[in-house]
Amino acid sequence: MELSERAEEALETLWIATRESGKEGLAASELEGEAVDELLKNELVNQAKDLVTLTESGLPEAESVVRRHRLAERLLYDVLGAKDGQIMHEKACKFEHLLDRGLDENICTLLGHPKICPHGKPIPPGPCCAGQETKAEKVVSSLSRLSPGQRGRVAYIYAPETNKLQKLMAMGILPGAPLTLLQAFPSYVFAAGETQFAVDKEIAEAIYVRLVEEAPVRLVRKERPGRMAGRPGRGGKARRRFGFF
Repeated sequence: MELSERAEEALETLWIATRESGKEGLAASELEGEAVDELLKNELVNQAKDLVTLTESGLPEAESVVRRHRLAERLLYDVLGAKDGQIMHEKACKFEHLLDRGLDENICTLLGHPKICPHGKPIPPGPCCAGQETKAEKVVSSLSRLSPGQRGRVAYIYAPETNKLQKLMAMGILPGAPLTLLQAFPSYVFAAGETQFAVDKEIAEAIYVRLVEEAPVRLVRKERPGRMAGRPGRGGKARRRFGFF
């Protein structure tokens, strides 16, 4: 079903109002008139006096729009590095209309089937989430799905329970923190900075990591044979050589 951007935005507004704010519907005056007419024509909404509500067929269509919008925000934030909330929202509004059915599934898989958007709002799951499809290479994955040796930085934490969130914060597991998985059985052992932690699967599934490439070869300073580190050579300056490890 092809809908205009105005109609899709109206569906998104209705879904958020009814599914997340507990409202029965919205007043027609709160929505764009042409968008409401288009949705009525496609039998996606009902209008009784001034109240506009989603129909049985309109509900999944609206949920799909919300899903694409929040996946677009996740993609902009995690992959493209967009951090400004307002700009990210505006770009996601445009981007969501470009996501065809099926393409959003690939993006969801790429991002490791995220459960929340960067603003903390839940992302409605799609068919790919039920089977946790992995056919596309992920750039964001839960810690529980990493292989030992994989590393990255914490993208976000999905921890609805306050005690779980507090436990992770106390460990220093915050967005942006570097992390490397060391062991996946019998418990998940990972290094964060100079500290190692062992957690169960429930905690490991709450930590989402933005994967990074292998560390580049680093240069280290080596002193000339026979000279003590830091001892100046000829001319009063320490001579340095670089090697690889």
